[in-house]
Amino acid sequence: MELRHVRYFIAVAESGSFRLASERINITQPAITRQIHDLESILGATLLKRTARGVELTPVGEVYLREARKAITAFQAATTAVKRFTSGESGTLRLGVNDNASWDGPVPDALRSLQRNHPHLAIQVSSLNTPQQYEGLVSGSLDAGFVYAFGDTPPGIRTIVLAKHEVVLAVPNDWPLAKRRSVSLEALRDVPIVCFPRHVYPAYYDTLIAACREGGLTLRVTQEEATESAILSLVSAGIGAALVNSANRSRAPVRVKFVALASFPVRLPLSFAYMASNDNPALARLIDVLKPNGARLKRAG
Repeated sequence: MELRHVRYFIAVAESGSFRLASERINITQPAITRQIHDLESILGATLLKRTARGVELTPVGEVYLREARKAITAFQAATTAVKRFTSGESGTLRLGVNDNASWDGPVPDALRSLQRNHPHLAIQVSSLNTPQQYEGLVSGSLDAGFVYAFGDTPPGIRTIVLAKHEVVLAVPNDWPLAKRRSVSLEALRDVPIVCFPRHVYPAYYDTLIAACREGGLTLRVTQEEATESAILSLVSAGIGAALVNSANRSRAPVRVKFVALASFPVRLPLSFAYMASNDNPALARLIDVLKPNGARLKRAG
């Protein structure tokens, strides 16, 4: 049995006539008659009976028509689902993101646009630092990520540069430093600093420490925390100051002031990263959203 048998049967049943059905689906009447005969032979049942006015459904035919319509509806739904998936309009897109990149700017703008234009697409977002996102991309557990790219990028990963953030000083708002518009590295010589441990992101850690040393400062690190959320909590508590991403200004804690660092050379390149070999159609949709915003595409590996 083939799908055309079902379609031809429905056309005849709904038209009540082989002639009208042939006109409706643009198939010759003998061809339709032969296909209905084949269908009845396959089923071992008579579906239609001829009358003076045309054809009528037998009781078995009424049952088959009801189920045949369900089958056609299911087939059409399956076809639509496949078309949506292959065009990137449905399916699942698994993304990693650094927390501070998700509050404002290109990341939420892109995801909002993607969801608005493709409501059938499921977007799963995991909060991960950059090295963790690279691991997810290489292993295949992530389709793409929003990273801060420092050092070598794993082979096979492409990046689209979205923005460049700065490093700023986060300081308790009741400290004298909070009253300044900008702060030099020299002013931080004896200031207790809350920092992230090197293993969290070695390439960025080394870049940050090297820039401080070139400016004549050795950070007096008094405590380490793995995330900027935890670091800012300690700054809020007055434990110390911290060098953090300027993107944190989008969710400034009540007890923290962000102060610019004078002549500090480090920039934080927010980039969209994905494996060149990833063939998820939804990934192409997101790339289309990101590229018109002036983003630059880079290859790695």
